[in-house]
Amino acid sequence: MASIPPVCDFGWQAVDAVLPGTDGKRHSVLGQAGPNGLVVAFICNHCPYVKAVIGRIVRDAADLKPHGIGFVAINSNDASAYPADSFDNMLRFAAENGFGFAYLHDEHQALALAYGAACTPDFFGFNSDCKLQYRGRLDASRKEVGPQDLRRDLFEAMTEVARTGQGPRDQIASVGCSIKWKDAA
Repeated sequence: MASIPPVCDFGWQAVDAVLPGTDGKRHSVLGQAGPNGLVVAFICNHCPYVKAVIGRIVRDAADLKPHGIGFVAINSNDASAYPADSFDNMLRFAAENGFGFAYLHDEHQALALAYGAACTPDFFGFNSDCKLQYRGRLDASRKEVGPQDLRRDLFEAMTEVARTGQGPRDQIASVGCSIKWKDAA
């Protein structure tokens, strides 16, 4: 079932955590920021919405780097109920898709709760002060890959953040599968 996150809460301060990554190291989420900002993306391995756009996520993360925007992806899904989202499968998913950014495991779901993550994919775009400036979609793709000429909402918003420190006022929410919460979460 599709979930839609709330609109951007401009100025909300990013939350940090140190989580294990698919590269075998532990990473600070905020340590992934570039000099002009950071995108924190909640994704997973099995969601059809993520699978439809993973190539575009990888592309946009690489294209944002020269603009001074860092990128980190986080999987917070309950892997005991959804084995496709296990850490071992995260390793495979990152390798198969050529991730050029840290892919972190939020096994206890504390970071997803702190961010109020609602779906996969769910994008949080922060400026250089780690204040939220974007909470919107990657582009107009849904469970199917959209045409190549789709407007790159996330990329355009974050290049604006890199230039001005502020995101666009008009944002369209992401749509995706709900975060798979543990019973105790």
